[in-house]
Amino acid sequence: MAVEILVAVSIITVSILAAMAVSQKSVYVSRQSFHATQSAFLLEEGSEVIRILRDNAWTNISGLTAGTDYYLKFSGGTWITSLTAADGIVDIFTRKVSIANVNRDNTTKDISATGTDDPATKLVTVTVSWPEGGTTITKTLQFYIINIFS
Repeated sequence: MAVEILVAVSIITVSILAAMAVSQKSVYVSRQSFHATQSAFLLEEGSEVIRILRDNAWTNISGLTAGTDYYLKFSGGTWITSLTAADGIVDIFTRKVSIANVNRDNTTKDISATGTDDPATKLVTVTVSWPEGGTTITKTLQFYIINIFS
């Protein structure tokens, strides 16, 4: 009788521990998915902010130093770029934007690694990172932006 009780208690204990492990993993995966969704929204918002800056004045884009990290801040009813990292923090996320110059092939006028600098086109990289389970997750969105108003 005592052996049967011991076996039954062992089975119940193992079942409860397995259920707890599954629920813990489920919460972790759910949190990861939620953060990935939030980061996608922040990436998209960052790209829209760059378009707004371009639409307000091309110098908002062309005046940025290539290769420098900028942070986006909503201030005074409009978006601005900032060099202050604290301005890029949204909840647990850090969002930054960098601009790169673009070259065009002299013959085909296609974007290329060599050729002539095209001051009316920039490569924008929006990066969102956040801590997750002891590591830092980073998502990136790259796109070209063109001075469509000149």
